[in-house]
Parts: sequence; C-alpha cells; structure tokens
Amino acid sequence: MKKLILAVAISTLCAPVLHAQTAAPAASPVPAYGADKPLPVPKIARKTLANGLEVWVVPRTGLPRVDFVLAVRGAGYAADDAQHPAFASLLANLLNEGTTKRSSRAVAEAAQGMGGSVGAGTSNDGITVYGNALASSAAPMAALLAEVAREPSFPDAEVQLAKTNALQALKAAEARPSFRAERAISRVVYGDHPYGRTTATAEAITSVDAALLRAEHAKRFRPERSLLVITGRIKEADAMKLAEAAFGSWKSTGPALPDTPAAAAAMPPQRLLLERAGSVQSTLRLGRPGTAASVEDYVPLRLASTILGGGFSSRVNLNLREEKGYTYGASAGARMSRNGGAIIGGADVRNEVTGAALGEYFKEYRKLGTELVGDEELSMNKRYVAGTYLVTNQLQGAVAGTLANNWLVGLPPETLGSFVPKIQKVSAEQVRDMGKKYFSPETQSIVVVGDKAAVAEQLKEFGEFTVTDR
Repeated sequence: MKKLILAVAISTLCAPVLHAQTAAPAASPVPAYGADKPLPVPKIARKTLANGLEVWVVPRTGLPRVDFVLAVRGAGYAADDAQHPAFASLLANLLNEGTTKRSSRAVAEAAQGMGGSVGAGTSNDGITVYGNALASSAAPMAALLAEVAREPSFPDAEVQLAKTNALQALKAAEARPSFRAERAISRVVYGDHPYGRTTATAEAITSVDAALLRAEHAKRFRPERSLLVITGRIKEADAMKLAEAAFGSWKSTGPALPDTPAAAAAMPPQRLLLERAGSVQSTLRLGRPGTAASVEDYVPLRLASTILGGGFSSRVNLNLREEKGYTYGASAGARMSRNGGAIIGGADVRNEVTGAALGEYFKEYRKLGTELVGDEELSMNKRYVAGTYLVTNQLQGAVAGTLANNWLVGLPPETLGSFVPKIQKVSAEQVRDMGKKYFSPETQSIVVVGDKAAVAEQLKEFGEFTVTDR
C-alpha cells in the first residue's frame, strides 16, 4: 500500500513537469537590436571670468543635486620633474586634508552636511577637483570647492601621514609583477617624456614636504588654465553667480609652468626581461607610442582598440583565454592624452606558454592591420562602445566629469554628443588602417616580468632581451 501511495505521489509531482515539456511553445526569435541613440547634446552655457577661468553650465532636471568639477590643465603627472615622479598624486590627495580655514575633518563634515562630498583626482594632463551637494546647498558647496582648490594649507601632520601611506602603497606595489611591467613599458614607450613618469619612487616621496607642496600648488593652480563645469538642478544665471562669487577673486601667482611637450610618435623597439626568480607565470606587456586624443584617429582608434583587446569578447581575450587557456584575461588598446599616447597590450600567462602567448598577440595584431573586420563583429563592437558610452554618461556627475576630462585632453565640448554618431560611421577599412598604423608587430616593444630560467629560451625568437631586476 505504501509503495502504491509513493508511486501515485511521484506520478502527481512529475505530471506537470512532463506536461510542460510536451506543451512548451516553440522558441520565439530574439528581437533585433534597437538603433543606438546619440547622447542628447546638452545646452552648454559658457563664460570666461575676468581672471581667465572658463565656466560651463549644464542645467539638468532630475534629482535635486548640483555637481561641480574644476579641471586644472598642466597640473598633473606631466608637470612633475624627474626627481619627483607621481608628485601630482600626493598634491591632489592632500587638497582636502586641510585649508587655511578648516581642518581635514571640518572639510569632510562640511561636505557631508550639504549632502555631498569633495575630493580630487590626477591624470597625465591635469588635476580635477570635484564636489557635489543638494541643490539647496549649491552656494556653500561652490565656496567649499573653491576653498579646497585655492587655499589648501598642507598641514605637516597630514603631509607626513600621506607620505607614510604612499610609501607603504609603493612597497606593496613593488611586489606585484604588473606594477613593474607597467612602469617598464611606460619608460620604453615614452622615453624621457613626462608621460613616462607616473609611478612614484621612495626617494621622491621622502623628499616631499609642505613647502614644496605649497610652491607647486601656486605654480600649477591657475585660473587661466582651469575650467569649472557646473551641472544639475540649477539655473544658468544662478550657476554663473556662484562661479563668480567663489572663483572671481582667484589670481595667479608667479610664473606658470611650461606647456607639456609633444611625446614621440615613434621609438626604437626594445626587449626587456625583468627577473622574478621562482615565478610560476610571466607578466607580458607590448607597447609603442600612440597618438594624442585630439587627432583625427581618435574615434576609429577607439573602436579598433575595442575590437582587438577592449573587452571580454575582444580578439586577444577570446584567443588567449577562451581558445588557448593561456590566461584569465588579455587586453590591448590605445591610451590617449593631450600631447601623445601609447598602444599597450598585456596578460599574465603560465611560464610554459610565454613565447606562445607573444606569438598569438602578434598574430592578432597583424591580422587587424591586414584583414577587414566582418560586418557582424564590427556591428557588435560599435554597439558595445556606443552603449558603454551612453550608460556611463547618464548621471549628471559623469557628464560633468566627461566634459572636464575631454577639455583636459584637447577634445571640444561637442564630443559629448558627437562621439556615438562618429563611432557608428567608422568603416572596416578605417579599422584596418588603425591596425596597420599602430599595431604593426615590428614596431612593438616587449616587456616580460618572469623567471629567466623558465622563459629565456622561449623569448629568443622575438629578439635579444636585456635582463634586469628593475
């Protein structure tokens, strides 16, 4: 009897499943992708204050919030001298750690009291100081942002703490092969150009003091080399008044730093093996000089970089990760700044496939420059680039940041709205041309961080490698 009841129960439970399996409708075809929509071009109100500061205002509806971004051109890594590489990072990090009017804690509490935050970041071409607050606190946030940017005090205790943290971070970074590889490929690609000096040294960090920070701040932070972007729920006239009140009295002091020179468009290819005895994998970097962001190649090179190595479905990643199983991830593409750029590829691979991985990289590089990309692959990557750009720039803080960063690297404000339509117009021939121009294997330098005993023999087919422990 128990067996009969169990059989009936099983039959009852399975019946709906069996019925569902036999009655399932035929799968519907996946609908076609919708057309990519260009980012709506916002109205940008522009004004230059008497002191030379450019002000752009982008009113937006939505959340009752206002975002500010102050971009200071010529204040970034490229302004650092050879004795103080990555000094700009320390400078930016210390801006909100105390002003002539408030302590570090008071700055943070003031920003929080406005429902927002304030901070700074560094790039090759500049430093950006950003702040956001509820729309009702737009005026005090503008004043706080100006205070942080114009009147940092660099208290000795905060400077010492920042140096201690930077030294500890550097010590940890030195243990990572990717850090060593990036530092080496930057030196190879840029040579003595300032763009190649973006990683700190212990000597440089130790030599920094409050006096140097104040002197460099005075040289780098200048209204005539700055742009203030204000976006959010605020009227144009009100935003301009805030900008004038907070920054109108800002004056430059002393001579300005010279403009960053153009980086080299070509460098002799080099082969470096950075010894890491006992390592079970190799860290690879391939690189050569690229181009500045503002040149005609900017848009097609962005797309070509994505196709080759800019995402999970890129060629080098599918090849080295999915097909060969050499690595967990491989990438390649262009890095563009105001006065030059770099083409960088890289992956971490097992020792025994170090040479094979380099061979696959060069195969993909050569293919990009000699064969036309297919329609399906081209369309897929256009959707990916356009979609990522559109999603990234939905929030008003991102819009302000994009406008400021574009300005720093020399791109006009219209780029915000024109980028997606231009991506959609890139042809397969243009992608091939970018491959031939920038990814030719013969022009690439190679840096390998790994165990010489395990990989040296595999590297011989790629040329003679200089072995170093740096």
